[in-house]
This record gives sequence, structure tokens and C-alpha cells, in this order.
Amino acid sequence: MPTYDRRDFLKLVPALAAAAFQTASAQSTRRPNILVLVTDDHGIGDVGCYGHPEVRTPNLDRLAASGVRFTQWYANAPICSASRAAILTGRYPDRTGVKGALPSEPTWDVPGLRADETTLPERLRALGYNTAAFGKWHLGSAPASRPMNQGFDNFFGWYSGWLDAYSHRYYQLGGPPGKIFHDLWRNETEVFEEPTYMTELLGREAQAHLVKQTTSQPFFMYVAFGAPHYSMMAPKKYLDRFPANMDRDRRTHLAMVAAVDDVIGALLDQLKQQGMENDTIVFFQADNGATREVRASSDGLPYHGGSNEPYRGWKQGLFDGGMHVPAILRAPGFVKPGQVWDRPVISMDLTPTLLGMADPAGKPPAAVDGQNILPVLAGKAKEHDFLFWSFEKGRAVRNGDWKLLYNPPQFPGDPVPEKIWLSNLESDPGEKKNVASANPERVKDLMERLRAWEHSVGLTEAE
Repeated sequence: MPTYDRRDFLKLVPALAAAAFQTASAQSTRRPNILVLVTDDHGIGDVGCYGHPEVRTPNLDRLAASGVRFTQWYANAPICSASRAAILTGRYPDRTGVKGALPSEPTWDVPGLRADETTLPERLRALGYNTAAFGKWHLGSAPASRPMNQGFDNFFGWYSGWLDAYSHRYYQLGGPPGKIFHDLWRNETEVFEEPTYMTELLGREAQAHLVKQTTSQPFFMYVAFGAPHYSMMAPKKYLDRFPANMDRDRRTHLAMVAAVDDVIGALLDQLKQQGMENDTIVFFQADNGATREVRASSDGLPYHGGSNEPYRGWKQGLFDGGMHVPAILRAPGFVKPGQVWDRPVISMDLTPTLLGMADPAGKPPAAVDGQNILPVLAGKAKEHDFLFWSFEKGRAVRNGDWKLLYNPPQFPGDPVPEKIWLSNLESDPGEKKNVASANPERVKDLMERLRAWEHSVGLTEAE
């Protein structure tokens, strides 16, 4: 796969994009199908094409070869619910009311996305799309927040933050009151499929839905895997792809990723078999980086099975490891294959980008924070001047190659005594050196902009 010096790439891409758009205009005027794939707690060091040869992801690797691989794609949050809210709305999650990770309750009354929120599937359905969601929802179990009240015609999956991979039950043990409940649904009807391995079950359901699609109506499929999130389980056939002497947690983690990759491969093959390969946009990203949570480990120590290398930090933290994630876009007729894009883009850009391809003559969607990245890839528009993040008491802002953290995260073995941390990501992508004291004016400016952003999205100022 070719890589480019940043300046050379920016010179090349306008001509490449122009040729791609000419191809698109010569194709059918039928709206493209859209397949969005989201993984859970999946680090950038857990995908082969990002330079990690021990990982087995041949299908994600071939997807990257047929589209654009983003080396600086950010999730809007280092945690699942908030990240997914941004993917499906195009807005900072703080505006949507979905902050952090929503609780999981058997009462099915957890508020999440609001009834008046305008989601990507709602916008696509207004353009004539059939819409379907599969897998982890975690954007609210109260009726107004459920998938079929947020723009999806069909749903197969669960509302909670995670499920046991075989029993399809959520459980929280170790302290009172504790809870365990089954959570698997087809539309609004509870279904029982245990002991089918969850990743394979999602693959079965998504592929069965895909088989039913025809050229008479465009479709939007949102497939949100529960892997490689806890619970850490993988069938032997996936474990056997990795050396028996590999670290136990790493081996299980990569086996779970391999199972996801197999499902992605089956969906890509199905598109080709149905003659839809060149009429379907495929986008993949992880919702946040790999975790350090003890509950995921096999030895009672902080989890070390996932990899965010070469970036510092983990899920639930605002160093880049928490939200600098793998992402790939294949868009025949819109994006030339084999590209690597090395400037920052973010999950909330997905909604306006997909809508721009689904309805090129339409107006940009209202009330979104993201931007259509096609003009950015074509060298006709600038990337975001500023990107912002929040998680609990932490805040972060990126401007160009500069990134400031306020209340940096504290992970086992990586204490950060400073309250303000400034890095230049061009020279220090691992955020190892704090240069705040040498750049007081930059710190002042970024803090002022961060405070203004907090106010604009309704956040209380972090102390």
C-alpha cells in the first residue's frame, strides 16, 4: 500500500479526486448503499495494515487497499456511548446528552438519544433508504432512544454496554446489589440464541439482511460489534490462528478481532456476489482505543491484551491512545483506492460525509459539528481548525499539530502530576514530553478556546 509525504500527498490528491468524481458522475444516479462497521475497544495496534504483523485482519487489510486508510482518525470520545452518539448524529456527544457510558439496566428505561435528535439513519431514510442496525446499541433503552425510534427500520442486537459472548446476558457482580439479565432483541421482541458466539451471530444476521437487498432501494446497514470488548471470549478455531505461547490476553484479544474480521470478509464477499461492490460505500472504525480495565484481564492486573501503539494512553483517557483509532473508507466513484490520509479527521465528520455522497446535490445537514471530508481529501477545504474532547473531568483540544490536555488521565504505571499537558503531535506523537512551560501563550490561547467550547456545548467548566 503506498504511503506519501504529507506535502507530496496534498499536491497529488486534487487530481486523483477529480478523476474519481468524473467516474462517479458517469455512473448510475442511483444513491449508493452504505455499510458502517464499528468495533468495540479496538486499538490502532490491533489491525494488521497499521503495521502490526502479529494481528490477523486480512479483510480489513484488503478493505484498506481498496479505499482510504486514515492514520489520524479520532473518535469523539474515549468511551463507547458518547463515541457512538457522535457517529450517528455528526455532533459533539456533549450536545446530544449522551456523555460517557450509559448504564445498563433490566428496566429498559435508560434515557439516551433524545426523541428530537436527528440521526444519520433518519436523514438517510428521508432520502429513500432502508435502514437496519445490528449489534451493540448502548445509546439508551428507554423507548424514545431505541433504534427503531431513532431512524432504523430493523434492529437485531442489545441495549447494554456489553454481553457475555455465549449466554447473551449482561452481568455486574462483585458488589451489591449485582445484576444479571438477558438482553437480545429482534426489533422489539426478545429472542434467545444462546450459545451461539455473538460475533458469528451478528455476522449471520447482517449477512441474511444483506442477501435480501436489491437494486430497487438503497440500504444503510450499521453493524456494531461487541468485540473485542469484555467479556474476553473466543472459540478455539480463532485462538488456533495465533501461537500457543503468545501472551494469553493478547492471544484472546487478537482471536476476537480475527472473528470480527471474518464477518467483515463475509459481508464484503456478499456485496461482490450480489453485484453491489461498486455501488456500496463501506466505512470501518473502532469506537475508542483498547482498554486497561482489570475486568478484561485474565490475571487480575490491568489489561494488556489490546494495543494502542504507538500512542499513549487507553480507553477512558484523553491521551491519543484513548480515541486515536483505526478507520477505513471505501467509496467507489468518490475515493481513489490505496490512499493513506495522515491529517486529523473525526467521527462526527461521518454523517455529513455520507450524506454528501448519498445526496451530492443536497444541502449540508443542519445542526451538525462535523464536516464533509471529501473536499478535504480533494484539497479543496481545510481540516477542522480545532477539535475538542471531554471525559469526566478531563478536557482536550487539538489545533493543527498542537494538543492540550486539562486534567490528564491517570493509568496504572503512568501517573501524570501536571494539570496541563501540551504536546506537539508532529514531533511527539506519543505525547511523552510536556512542553506547556515553554509555550505559555499557546497554553493560554488553547485554554480560552477550550473554555469557550465547554460553554457552547453546555458543559460545566472542568476544575
